[in-house]
Amino acid sequence: MSREHQHLERAAVVDRLRLTPLFGGLPNDQLDRLADMGEIVDLAVGEALITEGDEADALYVVLEGEMDVTKRAGRSTIPVARVGPGALQGELAALEGGRRLASVTAATPAEVLRIPVGAIRQLLDAGPDVALAVIRTAVSRLRSMESLFREREKLAGLGTLAAGLAHELNNPAAAAMRAIEQLGGAVKQAEEQPRPAPPPRPPEGSAPPRSALERADRIDAIAAMTGEAAAATSLVDAGWTPEALAELPTDVLPWLAADASVHLLLGELRLAIGRMSEIVAAVKGYAYLDQAPVQRVDVREGLEQTLVIMRHRLRDGVEVIRDFEDDLPEIEVRGSELNQVWTNLIDNAIDAMESRGTLTLRAAADPDGDGVRISICDSGPGIPDDVRQRLFEPFYTTKPPGKGTGLGLHITHNVIGSHGGRIEVDSEPGRTCFEITLPAHPPS
Repeated sequence: MSREHQHLERAAVVDRLRLTPLFGGLPNDQLDRLADMGEIVDLAVGEALITEGDEADALYVVLEGEMDVTKRAGRSTIPVARVGPGALQGELAALEGGRRLASVTAATPAEVLRIPVGAIRQLLDAGPDVALAVIRTAVSRLRSMESLFREREKLAGLGTLAAGLAHELNNPAAAAMRAIEQLGGAVKQAEEQPRPAPPPRPPEGSAPPRSALERADRIDAIAAMTGEAAAATSLVDAGWTPEALAELPTDVLPWLAADASVHLLLGELRLAIGRMSEIVAAVKGYAYLDQAPVQRVDVREGLEQTLVIMRHRLRDGVEVIRDFEDDLPEIEVRGSELNQVWTNLIDNAIDAMESRGTLTLRAAADPDGDGVRISICDSGPGIPDDVRQRLFEPFYTTKPPGKGTGLGLHITHNVIGSHGGRIEVDSEPGRTCFEITLPAHPPS
């Protein structure tokens, strides 16, 4: 490329920069310097300019064409914005020296000016006009992204809730259907057998098997008498022992087995329906349906409801320890928001422990006030000091791209603050505790 061509190319870049809202007010010497520090990058349709999660080494000014800004959340790609000439891209991560918060791809053939991180520092040192322009753009972009992803975080919370409910309700529903299907056959079998009068019952005081081995031995012994393992299982679960059955006429055993099976299935059905009712009640309480925005609540109930909804994530290997004070005062809060706080913190704790460890929940009266103090602790690896200092920043996350928006703890911090409370973190290897203090009444 000839020197003349290079000079003309820079002049064209300066002309385009002069038309942008960000740099249009700068004097010619700073525009010339900006063009000298940058390099032109041409992009074809679909070509990536910025990839979420990569280290930031530059910011970009769109000179021509349009760019799509997107962010990953789970398996989804969320469109954030479409930008055109004059737009500044990648400035947040570049100024911070961190990783990219979003991806930027060419929606049309595009031309951008790439300004390396080192040149950015020189540019900001050149004068307050440039620095203020960049800061205004960065703050505006941050507010816009935060607003969008707050809504996304709510949807993600609903998705987590829906997935948990589907999982939790599926098991008792399947058990209920299975019991209903088998109940018809058991009733028919009982009706076909001669009914003794009066029907014998297991002897009073007969104890259930003390262990699985004893239960298996008892089933084997009774199966030798009835000729059916299924019938023997029903009789054992109904409380019969081989010794008690040996005292009865042999022709009574088929009816006893059928009767025991009916009662056993009715018990399973009652248990399954009760489990579904428990889940539905927990969801209603969790969401504070049909209630005023601010309620007087017992935080222990919210914690328990959250555990019910998240039980599918706890059962793989998480031991839950509850340490709740008996005489805990009620507090005035926006209940559904507070339950979202418990969900965020418990979900993060489970992730930190990789679904195996000890989750400890404590709730007690605040010794320094009239409110309550709640601790949610996990036995995970702990939080490094450099990470802990940034936990509540918007969009900051240690999870890989697509696994989190970086807004969960930020929203948690804001909810606690809006209630006049505070949240603190204490962490070391093998133990991390989030301690929340809430007053009895939120600020007016």
